[in-house]
Amino acid sequence: MSRLSEHLLVVLITLWAGALWSIGYIVAPTLFAMLSDRALAGDIAGRLFALLGWIGVGCAVYVLAFMLARWRWRAFRSGLFWLVVAMLLATLASQFGIQPLMARMKADAWPREVMDTVMRDRFATWHGVSSVLYLIQSVLALPLVLSVRKLLGR
Repeated sequence: MSRLSEHLLVVLITLWAGALWSIGYIVAPTLFAMLSDRALAGDIAGRLFALLGWIGVGCAVYVLAFMLARWRWRAFRSGLFWLVVAMLLATLASQFGIQPLMARMKADAWPREVMDTVMRDRFATWHGVSSVLYLIQSVLALPLVLSVRKLLGR
C-alpha cells in the first residue's frame, strides 16, 4: 500500500478520535456553561454532533476499507476491525435514528422548548441513550488510536 494511504489512515483516526473527545467533553460542556440560553447551547451542540457523525462515518469507511485492502479476509478475524464496525454502528444509530427522533420532538414542541412540554421525559431518555452511545464511541476510540501501528503492520 502506498505511504499516502497509511498517512491518511493516521490522520483520519486522529481526526475522528480527537473530534469525539474535544466536541463531547470540551466544546459541548463549555457551550452549556457559557451560554445562558440552554436551548441555543443545545442547538449548537446538536449541529456539532451531527457534523461529527458524518466525520465518523467517513473515517470508519476509510479505516475499514484500508483494513480490508491490507489484510483481505483476515480483517474479519481482527478485533480492531470489529471495534471500528461497532463505532460505525453507534455513529449510524445516532446519526440516522436518535438525532432525527430528537429533532422531530423539538419540532413538535415548537414554539415552546421541548423541555417545557410533556415530551420532556421522552426527550431526556433519548438524550441519555445518545450520551451512552457517544461514551461507548469515545472509549472505543482509545484502543483504535493506540493500535495505529498494528494497523500499519509495524
